Amino acid sequence: MPAMPAQPEKVLLNGETLEPQDLVRLSQGGLSIDLSPDAWARVAEGRKVVDSILAEGKVAYGINTGFGLFSEVVIDNDKLRELQENLIRSHSAGVGEPLSRERTRMLLALRANVLAKGHSGVRTETLEQFLAAFNKDCLSVVPVKGTVGASGDLAPLSHLALGLMGEGRMWDPNTGSIGDAAEVLKSKGLRPIVLGAKEGLALINGTQLITSLGAEALMRAENVARCADIACALTLEVLKGTSNAFHPAIHATRPHPGQQVTAARIRALLLPRSEIFQSHKYKGKVQDAYCLRCAPQVHGVVHDTSAFVRSILSV
Repeated sequence: MPAMPAQPEKVLLNGETLEPQDLVRLSQGGLSIDLSPDAWARVAEGRKVVDSILAEGKVAYGINTGFGLFSEVVIDNDKLRELQENLIRSHSAGVGEPLSRERTRMLLALRANVLAKGHSGVRTETLEQFLAAFNKDCLSVVPVKGTVGASGDLAPLSHLALGLMGEGRMWDPNTGSIGDAAEVLKSKGLRPIVLGAKEGLALINGTQLITSLGAEALMRAENVARCADIACALTLEVLKGTSNAFHPAIHATRPHPGQQVTAARIRALLLPRSEIFQSHKYKGKVQDAYCLRCAPQVHGVVHDTSAFVRSILSV
């Protein structure tokens, strides 16, 4: 009998920090996502807040009012769906080339993880459809330009939601080309999302585009910095340099974290394992060129900067 196709590995989102390396891994495809039981419970509880506001006839911004200058305008209950859908349509105003499918996967996965916190008031059935689109690789076309970033990635996230509503354009997972969103969803057995009260706002009020692209940039930067440390160690080895400049006692006197990371990495790579080391054992050299002996101080700044950026992205 032919081998059964392997089920894709499932990643459970719980609203906690998605590390940049995890996000980049999700962008590559071949993985499925779901929420942890605790996350599903938080989402359900969060929705009860919205439902209770409506049931009690209260007025709350973005739930049953207009937006911005129209925040004082109360919207009738029979118009709440139209209000949310029009919010998505009106903000789908991005321009330029589409994000790559990899970056769109990051955007979709990260937005799902934020919704998993249970603070947004989205319904569980809406989030289920959100996850199903990721797992079926049904990715909305999201133009690269149009976000204001610090005030929210409203335009990119609106395009993301628009495709899931069966409007606009979507990447066809069968062909890799771009097609009509409604037709792509139908071809994969998915229904368009029908928005309830507050859900349009819930899907777009965040900064997941700049976070996704930042995570990718951070991973690239960390890899480059790591390669630079390795290149320095290799250079020292072939030039028969000395490892004295990387002694831990030296770097403990001015203990910048990144500086110590580089020094420790170079020391580890210069362990006496190679024929070159055995030929000289780093003896007879007073000191090496500045660009070699001070690599920890120079490379270390990059490691420190990356650590700072990682802390911001994690929050």
